[in-house]
Amino acid sequence: MARGSVALDVVRPLASLVPAVRRPNRVVPFHRRALYTGASVAVFLVCSHLPLYGVRYAAASGVDPLYYVRSILASNRGTLMELGVGPVVTAGTLMQLLTASNVIRVDHNVRADRELADAARRVLALVIALGEAAASVLLGMYGPVGALNGALVVLQLVSASAVVVFLDDLFDKGYGLCGASAVSLFSAANTCGKVFWHAFSPVTVNAGRGREFEGAVLAVAYHAVARAGRGARALVAAVLRGHLPNMTNLLATGLVLLATVYLEGIKMLVPLQSKDTRGRRGTFPVKLLYTSTMPVVLHSAAVTALYLVSQLVHYSRFLGGGVLARLLGVWEEAGHAAVPVGGLAYYVTAPASVFADPLHALVYAALLLASCAFLSQAWVLASGSSARDVAKRLGEQRLVVPGRRDGATYHVLSRCIPTAAALGGLCVGVLTIFADMTGVIGTGTGIMLAATTVYNLVNSVEKED
Repeated sequence: MARGSVALDVVRPLASLVPAVRRPNRVVPFHRRALYTGASVAVFLVCSHLPLYGVRYAAASGVDPLYYVRSILASNRGTLMELGVGPVVTAGTLMQLLTASNVIRVDHNVRADRELADAARRVLALVIALGEAAASVLLGMYGPVGALNGALVVLQLVSASAVVVFLDDLFDKGYGLCGASAVSLFSAANTCGKVFWHAFSPVTVNAGRGREFEGAVLAVAYHAVARAGRGARALVAAVLRGHLPNMTNLLATGLVLLATVYLEGIKMLVPLQSKDTRGRRGTFPVKLLYTSTMPVVLHSAAVTALYLVSQLVHYSRFLGGGVLARLLGVWEEAGHAAVPVGGLAYYVTAPASVFADPLHALVYAALLLASCAFLSQAWVLASGSSARDVAKRLGEQRLVVPGRRDGATYHVLSRCIPTAAALGGLCVGVLTIFADMTGVIGTGTGIMLAATTVYNLVNSVEKED
């Protein structure tokens, strides 16, 4: 029996019940992978717009406790994709941390171990989805739905999560385009869809200034053409409106996208040479964004957990109003979301204005930058991409830095990778602060994740062509 199978043997009876994809025997052609990728995104987008059966619209459009992280989780309120990719991301992160800390030992050179670890990740994702769906119903997120409708809502959410698990496994087994995972692709599609809708939405809204388009571009075009006689003041009001998406938000979103793509392309090439074949040379790229957007994703996940715990304590019958509640966060309901107004949750939330509360803005920026730098370094160790791990893999391929003695590869990488990880985390943190202060459409984390996904996808397609 394989080494890792003993620790994961409890998953073996459930592995056959979880949807899985058989690994192909040969490389899947490009046109089939493109077809599978497009179909997967289409299925996800359809599920993102199908409302949950048995839930009233008013109950699903009230205060949203997960409003700030829905762009990252690729989830839409009141739809089949209420949970989005959250269970898959959580399960994958937990399995990676457990494997890296040797709590669960998996020999990746043994096929049975790999398959059992993949099955454990899928089972864990469905268990997390079941827990989150049950908690959402029991905590009254959809209002009083009753026992039968509540069970039906849980069944719908778990079934949608099973679809996401299946599509994620489809990409992992090599049926999707190279350079894109199901999680990142779904998050990017969800974010890009929101940006497009807020830019060109034809829906008209009356917010006290008459009927106007929800889409920022259509609103400006309408004021510039149909209401040209009202002067430049009306046009400026449409550009800078604060109650609906405006052109400033759209331009800030474009700047964050371009800045992320630019930083993603900055890299240092470490020269390599084979010890066996004379003249065979190569390079190992160390990107500035070495951990990509993972630091701010992990930061957002930690903030989300703090939000949930803080709200549970704040609205608790026994702990509400106590010292612990005031320490974790004090909440007020404002429009479509519960807003923190005190405690730790308040200081990890982006301020509405720098000048309104400079101390809040300073503490928020310091905590975010420190967290991104630290999490970037931690993720390098947890994901097996540290200088020691990379040097070991290059050594197994008998690749070394030319002109250096044996063992110098690690010393060269140890000067590059930790620095790139820390600087990359700080750059991602700075972009997040800029996005939060300028009011980008969605969230800064979602925009950066979409930018890196599209960039990597385009590069992989160009290489295949």
